[in-house]
Amino acid sequence: MNWNEVLRLPTTLLLMLTGVVLLLVLAQLLAARQHVRNRRHLAAAGHSLLLVVLLLVAALLGGTAMSLRGYRFLSEEQPVAQIDARILSPQRWALTLTWPDGAARKLMLAGDDFQIDAIVLKWKLPAMLAGVPPLYRLDRLSGRYDDASQETTAARTVIDFSQAGAGDLFDLKKQVPGWFPEVDTVFGSAAFLPLVDGGHYSVSLMRTGALVARPDEATAQRIGQSFGG
Repeated sequence: MNWNEVLRLPTTLLLMLTGVVLLLVLAQLLAARQHVRNRRHLAAAGHSLLLVVLLLVAALLGGTAMSLRGYRFLSEEQPVAQIDARILSPQRWALTLTWPDGAARKLMLAGDDFQIDAIVLKWKLPAMLAGVPPLYRLDRLSGRYDDASQETTAARTVIDFSQAGAGDLFDLKKQVPGWFPEVDTVFGSAAFLPLVDGGHYSVSLMRTGALVARPDEATAQRIGQSFGG
């Protein structure tokens, strides 16, 4: 089930209903003005009262529609990178990272899994519901061992993606938080998955600021086989 489509339908319907109610508001306003001109004050008061009620209904319908629109946006994802893996020897991998613009980078990684980290800047609720996406900067890609004890002794690989300078927005938010009142928070987000030979992975950022990594279908099957699934 595509929840984006499910949420989009009532959103459109509610916006249409809001438009209809606003037309009724306009009709009541014109009727009230006409009664005032004709000195029928009681009738004018009745139309004015109905106008206020219709305005409240329109505000409720419109607010509900915008809330649903916001939740639809929150479930959408922004592509961050594609990762292709090739095994060189046990726990040694050659990775190819491909960015959304088509640029690619080849890396060597040690470990059983890859972990990708990002720094995320998340906006406050009004801006987020209006559709303003979170900002992110990839921080690093590292190897991860399944055996926790091996993490402390085996060779580690950490590839630094950070190219931030002194005027970087994320650093400025931490140093001078009052300069960016619409920024809700700056936080780290990470995702990791097991590496398999010939594996293909997609990394994306959700509107909530969560970094998500997913294997394609063939890779998921290989991961399941490696774990005895």
